Amino acid sequence: MSELPPTTSVKRWLVTTNHKDIGILYAITALFFLLFGGVLALLIRLQLWDPANHILSGLAYNEAVTAHGLVMVFWFLSPFAFAFANYFVPLQIGADDLAFPRLNALSYWMYLFSGVLLGISFFQGGTLDAGWTMYAPLNVPMYTPSIGSTGAVLALFMFVVGVTASTVNFLTSIHHSRAEGMGIMDMPMFTWSILATVWMMLFAFAALLAVGLILASDRILGSVYFSATEGGSLLWGHLFWFFGHPEVYIVFFPALGVMLELFQTFSGRRLVGRKWVIIAICLISVQSFLVWMHHMFLTTINLEIKTLMMATTIGISLPFDLLVFALIYTLIKGRVQFTTPFLFAFGALLLFILGGITGVFLGAIVLDYEFRGTYWVVAHFHYVMFGGATALFGGAYYWFPKVTGKMYDEFLGKVHFVIFFISFNLVYFSMFLAWETPRRVFEYNPAFQGMHQAGTIGAFVLGFSFFIMFYNFAKSYVSGPDAGDNPWDYSRTAEWAVSSPPPLENWPNRPSYASGKLEFVKDYVPDGGPAVKTDENGDAVTDGGDSHSDHIREYPYWDKHPSHASIWPFALSLATGIMLLGLSGFNESTEFIFGNAITELSVAISNPIYPALTVIGLLALVGTGVKWGLEDFYAPPSEFAERWPFNGVEKVKLGMWFFLASDVIVFGAFISAAVFIRYNAGWGTWTPIPDSLPGLINTFVLLTSSFTVILALVAAHRKSRKGLLATLGATTLLGFTFLGVKAWEWWTKIYVDGVFLSTVAEGNPYSPVQASVYFVTTGLHAIHVIGGLLIAGFLMYRAYHGAYMEDERPVEYFGLYWHFVDIVWVFLFPLFYLF
Repeated sequence: MSELPPTTSVKRWLVTTNHKDIGILYAITALFFLLFGGVLALLIRLQLWDPANHILSGLAYNEAVTAHGLVMVFWFLSPFAFAFANYFVPLQIGADDLAFPRLNALSYWMYLFSGVLLGISFFQGGTLDAGWTMYAPLNVPMYTPSIGSTGAVLALFMFVVGVTASTVNFLTSIHHSRAEGMGIMDMPMFTWSILATVWMMLFAFAALLAVGLILASDRILGSVYFSATEGGSLLWGHLFWFFGHPEVYIVFFPALGVMLELFQTFSGRRLVGRKWVIIAICLISVQSFLVWMHHMFLTTINLEIKTLMMATTIGISLPFDLLVFALIYTLIKGRVQFTTPFLFAFGALLLFILGGITGVFLGAIVLDYEFRGTYWVVAHFHYVMFGGATALFGGAYYWFPKVTGKMYDEFLGKVHFVIFFISFNLVYFSMFLAWETPRRVFEYNPAFQGMHQAGTIGAFVLGFSFFIMFYNFAKSYVSGPDAGDNPWDYSRTAEWAVSSPPPLENWPNRPSYASGKLEFVKDYVPDGGPAVKTDENGDAVTDGGDSHSDHIREYPYWDKHPSHASIWPFALSLATGIMLLGLSGFNESTEFIFGNAITELSVAISNPIYPALTVIGLLALVGTGVKWGLEDFYAPPSEFAERWPFNGVEKVKLGMWFFLASDVIVFGAFISAAVFIRYNAGWGTWTPIPDSLPGLINTFVLLTSSFTVILALVAAHRKSRKGLLATLGATTLLGFTFLGVKAWEWWTKIYVDGVFLSTVAEGNPYSPVQASVYFVTTGLHAIHVIGGLLIAGFLMYRAYHGAYMEDERPVEYFGLYWHFVDIVWVFLFPLFYLF
């Protein structure tokens, strides 16, 4: 499927892969989750109206607090920002679309169905009630036993998978598809903020993916990572906050990018110190991964490490100071227009400054001992996360004319801002005044009742203010005046150079900055070849950009029409959601009885619904994945583009590099968890669970398979179909050999030694957590091997029908993945088999 139905058709929104459509879907869905999270917040505030209230039970209150935090942090703030990123980043860099349109659609549908899973979890015996940080051991089944708790964990896992896909897509697009002449330092500030954000997301969300996988293993398979006395709770803190602190900037940076754009547009002046602002953004992005332990000052981490983390925490405020002064000085040097978008951007700056100042207290060890676990943290958190994100609402007003072609009501916009800003401070500043109230406690000291009642009133007024925005947008979309292509006097980014709304394929001709300003160049397309650049007389020129021959080699399908529609991202996401819904209740409804031999293995099923959903979802996932691979979908390349620092790297290979970088962090987290737990247990008290011989055999097998993959690429390059099939077949055989040896090894441990996950028979020198670490980590690697074998089988099927003789790149990409899986094993072998 490639033809896109009209916007009035429901089918259009199910199959679209166009970045502007996906941006609209993100915006609408994120605003729905804003309402969902807002209703939960109002329930919390109603409970806090009176310290003796019992509107919610203790359990229901904890569920509301947990779900509110999860929804707002994961399902509203970042997705709302990436609604703008999806719509405008390709326009700002002069691209036709994101690098991988189907992957973009997949990211959205993963996001949507993960939110559906979270909603369903409320009806599965209650959702997770351990707080949005899900601290161990509260997150394990012993303390949160409901199926809904597992469902919420799996919903977050699905969300992170979608985020990872989106991260790879944006990194590839920005680094590979910038218009000719747009150097990386020339990008608009909003695009710069998104680039920094997705670089942080690549590593931070990989850590969250790893910790989510471990938690899902604890809840579904019965491993005991986070209930272990050998540092399980502390392990969760390290892994979660390695993600959690960069997440603050992941949420804030897109809002910062909006602020930077709006301050320039409505002051009529280029950003003061632009180069230094970019440097500050890069510094913050790196420093954000060096401060996570300040969230753990109350733990048993030694004082020297805490002092180091206090220094890095204070240090990260310095580049923020530069950002703030650059914004303020830009206003001083310009002539400010107090429009609705600017008011929200300026208000966001004020709120974020207050949030930042109050956060300095939490970065000091002594003060953190006093403030941690109180409403001071709650207030600070909302001023930083929600206050900074206030600029996103300014972005909504700013870009509303571009998306709709209509102008919003300026008076209603300013009314919205005034009510929003006053009520926001009424809600959250009152929390500073009532800071001694313990957080997540719904019965509090009556002395603070007045402050909590003020906060409750403010919360309802704050919620009402958003309905003014919704009414304004709806009314303006239906009957508002035409906005024209550019209603702002000083907006200079590329999206304002095209019609409102922009056309499907964005540009009338190829955008270029080669002359130092935006121009639209009409390229010459000769018969039998791709487009080439022309001079002002229309004659073909070859200087600059990529060579003509490179395009023929890299993009053999230059003459195909771009595709904009595919049903498979929707179908694959739906299949994933069904499978995860089944897995949420799999442990409660299914029991495996191993017996004394493998022939005595039996399965007892108390509720067939969850196992059936798991199997149906898994089969549908494999089927839709195959259909995805077979679909004739063409995403056109950017033929003349700036690609520094990845010049000469084809876009799919670049995307594979980014994916593998993320997977490095996933396995790094698993290996770090193994080392951390063993260190806490006493390094010398552990002896290897498996014998070294099976591991040595598998090491030889995998290293040999890497050689056969190289031979497969050579065969494809030589256009030898038989050679390609033979070498891919050899790789597949070696992969199955690895799994066979691994299965025999596991069988020996389970049926001979009586060791499996948390079960250790008497007489074994192993602890339950050691067994968990061994089986889960090597199991994750085995899943990667199985995934590689599925890809190899697909490549063999395609090669049998004549594929890859003219374009061997898919074989090369598979080789990159397979080599990575082999390298990971080189690290796992000594960790589990030798020491």
